[in-house]
Amino acid sequence: MAPLSKRLAVVLFNLGGPDSPAAVKPFLFNLFNDPAIIRLPQPFRYLVAKLISGRRAAAAAEIYARLGGRSPILPLTEQQAEALAQAIDGLDPGYETRVFIAMRYWHPRAAETAQAVAAFAPDEVVLLPLYPQFSTTTTASSVKEWRAAAAKAGLTARTATIEDYPTEPGWIQAQALLISGVLDRLPAGGRYRVLFSAHGLPQKVVDAGDPYQAQVQETAEAVVRALNRPGLDWRVSYQSRVGPLEWIKPYTEDEIRRAGAENTGLIVVPIAFVSEHSETLVELDIEYRELAGHSGVPDYHRVPAVGTEPAFIAGLARLVVSHIGAKDELRWIS
Repeated sequence: MAPLSKRLAVVLFNLGGPDSPAAVKPFLFNLFNDPAIIRLPQPFRYLVAKLISGRRAAAAAEIYARLGGRSPILPLTEQQAEALAQAIDGLDPGYETRVFIAMRYWHPRAAETAQAVAAFAPDEVVLLPLYPQFSTTTTASSVKEWRAAAAKAGLTARTATIEDYPTEPGWIQAQALLISGVLDRLPAGGRYRVLFSAHGLPQKVVDAGDPYQAQVQETAEAVVRALNRPGLDWRVSYQSRVGPLEWIKPYTEDEIRRAGAENTGLIVVPIAFVSEHSETLVELDIEYRELAGHSGVPDYHRVPAVGTEPAFIAGLARLVVSHIGAKDELRWIS
């Protein structure tokens, strides 16, 4: 078989996380110095980011200490990248495919990844955020950083962007399969509620037109349809809020207390996270489990993130192949 003459670069965007205790504070600074997160002009944003990252570093270090001193998000994303490359090749797109990773707030950052992609010399680039639901604070922020890095690296290949995929069938199927695996093990006759927990956003971000909350709801509704369990008790809630601003509601901790008051068990689903990290492994598995126990929740289960579930990876592969040669017609990213 003759070698393929065309090259496809797929760039996975993810949040990133500190890879050592020493990285916690600079990781937080990068996060809060993002204009999509702290919407202030410089130098005020820099000063606020320095202040917040300094104040939050010790608490964040304790969280990552529970995970062995580092975030697992990069090795887990690397596993997804490897699985995705194999799935794309299985669809025989006619390209030599290589999947790259660009983290937003820690290594590998967009600048170093853009250099690697430029060295690969692709004919096509497809940008794939590992955020199924679009937000200006996640996907838009990553794409904007990528565009600047790609220009600096001299990367001129035609580029298509997968802006969002809140109801992509493979993503929905993977969620439904994992939830069913938990539901099928529950004792008959028990009272349970499926609680879809997503990372929160300040209410003012949504009020400004960010579609994230609406898309989270779309995902949850699609998963419930795929589960096809009449009478299923389910809700959507939002976790991980920080600071004094009002965030989108209902809050996950309030829904946990409600379940306790109603003597209802919980099956908690990370509906906006595709891999395990501190918000799932610490916040959902440890802190919210403890809150559930204190609140009288009779039974608490947490559904795993989709990770490398075959249905999810196959869905991503189909998305990538469908975007080869596509012209960007983006709704949310200017």
